[in-house]
Amino acid sequence: MRYGFIYTGDDPELAVELAALAEAHGWHGFFVWEGIWATDPWATLAAAAVKTDAIRLGTMLTPVPRRRPWELAGQTMTVDRLSKGRVILSAGLGVPESVEPRFWLFESDPGRRERAELLDESLEMLELLWRGEPFEHAGRHYRATRAESMLPPAAVQQPRIPVWVVGVWPAPKSMRRVAHYDGWLPNFAPPGAAIAPGSPGFTPEVAGEAVEWIRRERERLGLAGRPFDVVQEGSTAGIDADADAAVVRPWADAGATWWLEADWNVPAEGIEEYARARLEAGPPQI
Repeated sequence: MRYGFIYTGDDPELAVELAALAEAHGWHGFFVWEGIWATDPWATLAAAAVKTDAIRLGTMLTPVPRRRPWELAGQTMTVDRLSKGRVILSAGLGVPESVEPRFWLFESDPGRRERAELLDESLEMLELLWRGEPFEHAGRHYRATRAESMLPPAAVQQPRIPVWVVGVWPAPKSMRRVAHYDGWLPNFAPPGAAIAPGSPGFTPEVAGEAVEWIRRERERLGLAGRPFDVVQEGSTAGIDADADAAVVRPWADAGATWWLEADWNVPAEGIEEYARARLEAGPPQI
């Protein structure tokens, strides 16, 4: 099990300082959130990249359908090179307008189906864009004309920067997308239920069933030998090691490979104090 910390604030200078603090106290990953009309996460992570040496850096998470894939490719490649290959891209559909109107200030939500199409096509293009080689693409939403000059450098990590994808268990189409990439960011909606914030009802037992399905699907796709992460987000106090381990261990037993520490309920004025204290206490140990 590896351990990451999600900074839920929006101060880029503090985020860079916290990334170095996380590395100094044994955390394996540091993540920032990506919004619309918000602090630029990739500029922040670029600064964190040159202040750290080993910790993984990424977003939690990037609403890929809201982004132009060639611009996202350039940002992620730049941070990957500055960090010498430590970037993770967490990819999702983005929150619907009906759930969070604040994320739709400048355009209307085209709907889940179109956002899913945009996600699939963007992920396909990103893998080509990260190679820094000539290519052509003609899709439903994007096109790319072959270019032979002024090509950007390739990302350090090949064949692609690791991509963790949100998947709704047990929705087959959503989970099949996950199985093609490098990690699962779980969401849960049993048949007949709507997707709800926090995935109510998602337990380690449910996670274990999903992990086994992913394992079989990746075997079918010929991907069984490639690394794959299962990511679980949650909160521990950092005060009692046994209590923290009791929270994390069931998820590890279910197949989770990353625990992402986050408390989104901390008020804005208390985030810095909380983040410093939790990072300095170090990650849970199981």
